[in-house]
Amino acid sequence: MTTIEEWVAARTGSVTLGPATRRVVEILVTQPQLASYASTAEMASRARVNVATVVRTARMLGFSGWPELRLELRSRYLATLSANQVLAEHRGIASDPISAAIRCDIENLETLARTTDLAAVRAVAGAMHTARRTVVIGSGSFAAPGVQLAHIGQTMGRDVVLQNSFGTQLVNSLGRLRPGDCLVTVNLWWLPREVLEATRMAYEREITTCVVTDVRSSVVADVATHLVVVPSEGISSFPSLTPAMAVVHAVLAELAQLGGDETMRAMARAEADWSRMGLFTSSQQGPLA
Repeated sequence: MTTIEEWVAARTGSVTLGPATRRVVEILVTQPQLASYASTAEMASRARVNVATVVRTARMLGFSGWPELRLELRSRYLATLSANQVLAEHRGIASDPISAAIRCDIENLETLARTTDLAAVRAVAGAMHTARRTVVIGSGSFAAPGVQLAHIGQTMGRDVVLQNSFGTQLVNSLGRLRPGDCLVTVNLWWLPREVLEATRMAYEREITTCVVTDVRSSVVADVATHLVVVPSEGISSFPSLTPAMAVVHAVLAELAQLGGDETMRAMARAEADWSRMGLFTSSQQGPLA
């Protein structure tokens, strides 16, 4: 991960900054913690510019507006911290961590609703719909959304597998993919080397790569055929998976609609097979158990 200063420098490129926009950029570089929380008005006040200048600076850096830029900046700032540093970052924010965690996820979902690219989410579902086979990868706890995607995808009758064991198993799983197949990568916070290389390999082999991440301009995003950016900040030492899970549910809902009657038949077969195997008690039976 590049530093905040390097990232901003790469975004501005050869663009000539005026005095007002330069002050906004200086706040991004020198006070990323403050900027990553600030509203448009607060940022304007700190940089001694008007709100329009803050919005114009965000667009100059390639974002639709300040909320989208702030989301990217916050994710990049947190990615520079260790788990202990992230915990320290949130210490003292709330006296009741349970209520704070719930409120944080609600705010994350509201941000997701405002900033997510719905066309990209539809494209992920479309890629899975047309693929012969889909492999889903994620590291550690960040594989959790992938578990849901693979399980429900299989219930819908699709060839979707979760690959959360790396090394030779990951390589072998990639080796079974062909052009037109699909790789879904879920990655938040720090980026494991194997996750990056697997996505690169798939992209180079003309496999459709769908990336769900919290940093729009990360190196894994560079090899994404379809990119979905989600907020991920929690209130403790770990990121929130709630927005990524919401995106997975959206993909599955679109996938079910694309599949139509065939999906309904597959789910009915799965439920009948579960019943025959006696997998659930009557209180647990249901189409998505």
